[in-house]
Amino acid sequence: MNVTFSVNGKNCSVDAAPTERLSDVLRARLQLTGTKVGCDAGDCGACTVLINGEMACACLTAVAQVEGAKITTVEGLASRDGTVGQLQQSFLQHGAAQCGICTPGMLMAATQLLKSKKTVTRQAVQDALGGVLCRCTGYSKIVDAVMKVASPAKIVAGTGRAVGLSIARLDGTPKVMGEDVFGADTVPENAVLVRVLRSPHHTARFSFGDLDQFVRDTPGVLAVFTARDIPGKNQFGVIPAFADQPALADGIAKFRGEAVAALAGEPEAMRQLDLDTLPIRWEALPELRESGMALTSNALLHDHRPGNILVQGRVERGDIDLGFRAAAHIAEDVFTTPFIEHAYIEPEAGYAVREGDRLTVFGCTQAPHMDKEAIAEIMGLRSDQVRVMPSACGGGFGSKLDLSFQPYIALAAWTLNRPAYIVYTRRESMQSTTKRHPSDMRIKAGCDVNGRITAVDFEGVFNTGAYSSWGPTVANRVPVHASGPYFTPHYRARSKAVLTHSMPSGAFRGFGVPQAMVALECIYDQLADAAGIDRMEFRLLNALRNGEPTVTGQVFQAGVGIVECLTALRPAWAKALQAANAFNGRTNGSGLRKGVGLATCWYGCGNTSLPNPSTIRMGITPDGRIMLHQGATDIGQGANTVIAQIAADALGVPVGALTLVGPDTDLTPDAGKTSASRQTFVTGNAAKRAGEALRQTVLAQTNAGATAKLSFNGRSVTIAGPNMKSTLQLGELPLDSRGYVFSAEETYDPPTQPLNKDGQGEPYAVYGYGAQVCELTVNTALGTVKLDRITAAHDVGKAINPMLVEGQIEGGIAQGIGMALMEDYVPGRTENLHDYLIPTFGDVPEIKSIIVEVADPHGPYGAKGLGEHVLIPTAPAILNAIRHATGAVIRNLPATPDKVYAAIKEVQTR
Repeated sequence: MNVTFSVNGKNCSVDAAPTERLSDVLRARLQLTGTKVGCDAGDCGACTVLINGEMACACLTAVAQVEGAKITTVEGLASRDGTVGQLQQSFLQHGAAQCGICTPGMLMAATQLLKSKKTVTRQAVQDALGGVLCRCTGYSKIVDAVMKVASPAKIVAGTGRAVGLSIARLDGTPKVMGEDVFGADTVPENAVLVRVLRSPHHTARFSFGDLDQFVRDTPGVLAVFTARDIPGKNQFGVIPAFADQPALADGIAKFRGEAVAALAGEPEAMRQLDLDTLPIRWEALPELRESGMALTSNALLHDHRPGNILVQGRVERGDIDLGFRAAAHIAEDVFTTPFIEHAYIEPEAGYAVREGDRLTVFGCTQAPHMDKEAIAEIMGLRSDQVRVMPSACGGGFGSKLDLSFQPYIALAAWTLNRPAYIVYTRRESMQSTTKRHPSDMRIKAGCDVNGRITAVDFEGVFNTGAYSSWGPTVANRVPVHASGPYFTPHYRARSKAVLTHSMPSGAFRGFGVPQAMVALECIYDQLADAAGIDRMEFRLLNALRNGEPTVTGQVFQAGVGIVECLTALRPAWAKALQAANAFNGRTNGSGLRKGVGLATCWYGCGNTSLPNPSTIRMGITPDGRIMLHQGATDIGQGANTVIAQIAADALGVPVGALTLVGPDTDLTPDAGKTSASRQTFVTGNAAKRAGEALRQTVLAQTNAGATAKLSFNGRSVTIAGPNMKSTLQLGELPLDSRGYVFSAEETYDPPTQPLNKDGQGEPYAVYGYGAQVCELTVNTALGTVKLDRITAAHDVGKAINPMLVEGQIEGGIAQGIGMALMEDYVPGRTENLHDYLIPTFGDVPEIKSIIVEVADPHGPYGAKGLGEHVLIPTAPAILNAIRHATGAVIRNLPATPDKVYAAIKEVQTR
């Protein structure tokens, strides 16, 4: 069928099946890849376009429906001269685009609202954009950008010092123009399409029929790969000592969604192929999906893991029995949390190309150098034979640290000597990738008559799924953090990561700390009440201070900022309590109750007691360009901008003078994985050192002092200091071994010490701190919870870019809201973004951010990490507010209306 329509003012005609998705026509046939696809079901809204001026999901629109229509995509929003349009500019200036995968959909929905001539209120923006999901921003800055499009905020120009300024993202323009290249946005010519057959059972034995005959009999299918076809080691894992996951299962699948075969062939044939026609026989086996079952079963998931325990963690300090004997008040409780899905809007995607004896893999990842080593091992190649080129990453939050699609396209490209690409479906992504660890936690805490903590005893069991992933990290990080940022003289914390027949649990913004802080902060509310002390004052009384030992015995003489965070929240806390008490004191028969909750966090930046280096390279070309080789993947958090700000100030040039060479294992040194809130701190330190070293190299060419100013002007650099001025002609100078006139490469590895058998030592060089106050309303007749306001104070040491700091706070809080109130991943039931609920515009309340800056001596310009910290206090603050409003204790997350209602009834019937 020939369909004629216009796109962005240009007439076009395509020959397509009438039911072909408009999204596929725009992306594959017209190369308008600004329209993104996150679900193919109309759930995420990333593919929103305007058809005759009205919003529509391109993934749900058949191309036959647009005959004669006028279509506008994000590419059509640019100004007449091809530069950023006014709405796009406002998104840049307000920090409304983080990873950028949802940005085109947001822009299109906002465009319809602005053209409708309706009054643009915050509620109107939320209603108009409510069908588009974002997992990064927390929505607030998107609303700001639309509200203020007529009078946008001022962008700080790329001149002068950069650290501390809210400059727009250096990589922001491609995001708002729809030009950022994500994993699914480009396919090499003559590429084969790869699809993966996955287990429909939680565990099963399987065997294949005649696969060679299947390939011969199935037009377009070129190869079927199984475990026997892995040329190297059929095993991977993010922690080499615990690597246990096969790229393709060999005879037994251990979780629903595990890959058992990869098929490659001509794209059209592969798209039409029914994978269930592959000859395979399944024998379902008894399953152990819960931690408790796995711990008590005689059946083992892995023969070398007795009792199905992957690893155990422990921190013990003081005398726990003595601590409880000294307690005047004791509180004890149990809490559970479920699997939680990362729900990034970009499903996994990418391609691989073989070039002689080298293999290049392009796609979404948080850890390119780690991927490189793992791919090489699976493919039986040397490390230098593999190149990893990260695409733009449409959210990650930890899950894209693990390998996913990479082995399958590598196998196909290498074996067939043709480029190979893959795009996960939403269901496939949710079935097969890692989740937040479910937890079963028991906690007991005591305080003396004055409210001072005497002892805390914590035990947590974490369901790590069928394979290790980040289970060891969670098990070891949780006992360190389960005390919270409080002075705790007597402490015992134990944890277990337990193997089960579930998808692997991995890294998800906090590595188990959010779960542990639910238990601690909820029990501290109970303890404060038992002691008759205001909940804020209880925390201030016990907050860790400079010079006091942590539960691992580490003493920080500077940089401990939790008191400052709590103090910053005191006015909001007092005002909120007064308002809630006044509301609840009125008898209105509505069944509504106001509640105010408080919780804190601390979080160690980087790996726990392990080497954690980052390396940055900088160089000056003969034509005067300053190149920043920055290998830290930016998954929306702003690493490209923040690290450039640090490097620019260290060198002494405007940030706009730098040219970024982004992550690419051939071009950028290893800046480590983007996880554990480490990039600003660790890679930022490496960037500061590299900038300073490059500056010293340039200054050494003259007799200029340390305060001299560098001015680059084309092929020359002028060095001006007190009573001197000198100009170097860069084009006349020899090149160094890196191909630059001047260059520097520097590494930073945080100073830490291993933990001993009792968990004593120095696991992190830097912690970040924070606290949040939540105000909410509970309908006691229905069990529903409406969030009214969250006030968040976070100590970042030094806000390198305050606008990006606020964006991280708002986005982390939104994920914490999901954890508290709605998110619960159930294999086989919630494998899409319709049944699995994440917060939308209407679920996120007003958020007030208070940036606290207690400089740390280890941080670049005093900066600390932030990304993971901001999610940690949200859920316990919400649970504590529900308890304050109703007396109901929610022990089993999420706090859905049925659970809240049941807990209220339990209180009422006591």
